[in-house]
Order: sequence, then structure tokens, then C-alpha cells
Amino acid sequence: MTADDAAFIEVDGVEKVFTVRRRAGWVRRERREVRAVDGISFRVPRGEMVGYIGPNGAGKSTTIKMLTGILVPSGGRLRVAGIDPAADRTRLARRMGVVFGQRTTLWWDLPLRDSYALVRRMYRIPDDRFRVNLERCVELLDLAELLEVPVRQLSLGQRMRGDIAAALLHDPEVLYLDEPTIGLDVISKAKVREFLREVNAEQGTTVLLTTHDLTDIEQLCRRVMVIDHGRVMYDGGLEGLHAVGESERTLVVDLERELPPITGIPGARTVRVEGPRQWLAFPATASAAPLVSAVAAAYPLVDLSVREPDIEDVIAKMYAERAG
Repeated sequence: MTADDAAFIEVDGVEKVFTVRRRAGWVRRERREVRAVDGISFRVPRGEMVGYIGPNGAGKSTTIKMLTGILVPSGGRLRVAGIDPAADRTRLARRMGVVFGQRTTLWWDLPLRDSYALVRRMYRIPDDRFRVNLERCVELLDLAELLEVPVRQLSLGQRMRGDIAAALLHDPEVLYLDEPTIGLDVISKAKVREFLREVNAEQGTTVLLTTHDLTDIEQLCRRVMVIDHGRVMYDGGLEGLHAVGESERTLVVDLERELPPITGIPGARTVRVEGPRQWLAFPATASAAPLVSAVAAAYPLVDLSVREPDIEDVIAKMYAERAG
């Protein structure tokens, strides 16, 4: 079997160009082309979970909309499970699930339970299979107390969990997740991540995940693609991305009292001090555990946290490295 035969998602030189009109005076309007996706190519094997990341406006959501058949490419070739999404969107819809973080697929005035019943009828899910899938989603995503609540009364985080469940009730072969943990608290994020790991491991669901939360990527994906200005800038492991971008994590330390900047901690440097709180930068590829131990041994530590690098910063450093 060749690499192409094994690919579940195939993207070859795909482009998407939008025509934008803007006012240029009292009457005249100018037309210009915006290239949202600019000749991207990649393969995703069946069962792989891939992070698809980049800054706002990079072309991530546009790519997903083309993969689902919502948008038609301006050029290039797309195949998902051997199907052209734009040409046969209805057939592909039965094999995929989609979650857009900023837009719900649930019915606004209906309780979650009724929305799920409509999903069952739309996808013609057998009763037994629907019951098993719904019970599993309700348990793992902590939805039991929300089933009778109208969607319009749910918080953003609750709705996101509800949308993820709806996208998986028909056992899709591929799942597209656009910012699936937006608005979720720490506990809910952990539940969603664990749920997605189980779905991927047990059912072999192919997952393409876009997010600004690098912790999502670190805990779920072995492979990450970075897209910016409609082009794939990086395709590989997350450690390789941090190495290319020379990114840093931040250890935020709260001390018992105000002290001079922390020094003498191997692999870290103090970049900011505000009263008893200090910020220490260290390489994103390094473990935080030795730094925490060293700080705790030498300073009166009250609390600490680790902040992940912002993806925009990683990409900015990638550009700076290339320019240099």
C-alpha cells in the first residue's frame, strides 16, 4: 500500500480565493482578491489525530469548510475517503462530524435531548446504536443535567460539549473540530480531551483539530501542521515546531514576599517581576519539573503555574528565523 492509498484525507495544491468589494469614493467600488488558502498540500492517514493551527485569519476554518463541502475550492484537488466533498457533500456528510466553536449545529429553542433525537432521524441511526452512543457521550461529557435544558440557555462551554456529542452520535469516520475547547473551564477541557482520546483510540476516528490552546495539541496530537497566510509553514511533531520557532514556556511564581529577581535556576531566566510574583521563561521543549524543584528549594514558594507559548509568538519567531 502506497502513502497515497493509505491517506484518508488528501489535499493537493488547494486554493481558495474570495473577491472582496470595498468603497473607493462616493460611488465607485474597488474589487480585490483575497487568497485565504494558497496552494496547500497534505495527507492524513485514517485514524490519525492532527493539530491544524495558526493565527486568526490564517485559513484554518476555510480549509475545514472546503473539506466538508461547505466551500468549493478555487483550485487544486480534495478527497476525503475518496470522495470529492464539493461534488458529493450529502454522501460524505454521513461519514463525517463537524464542530465549529463559534457556531452551533443544535436547535436553539429545543432541549439537548430533542436535538439529539433529530440528529438520530437525520442520520437514520439505529435505535440501539443511538442509545449506546448517547449514553456514552452523556457520561463522558457530563451532560446528564443538561439534557432537558434548551440550547439557548446553555453556557458556551456547555453548548460546546453538547455539539461534540451531536457530531459523534452517528459514528463518523472523520471528525473536524474548530476550537472545540473554547469557553470551557479546566475540568471540562480535561473531560473533552479524554473523550476525544477514547473516540480516536477505540473507533479509529480520524480527527483534524484547530485550536489556539497548545495544551489541546500536546495532549491529543502527535502531528501538528501550522498554516499562516493560507500556506503550510510546518508539518511534523510538536517538539520540532517548538525547536523551529525557538518558543518558550513561562513559569509564573508567587513568593511569600517581594524579592529580587530569581537567579541561579539552570535553563530559566526571569523576564518580569511584579511584587512577590515573578515570571521565568524556559524552552518549550524542556520539562517544568526540574525548574519547579529548584525554585521550591531555594525560594519561599506559595504558588506557581505554567503558561504555554502563544501560537502567534511561535509563528512570529519562525518568520524571524527564516528572514535571518
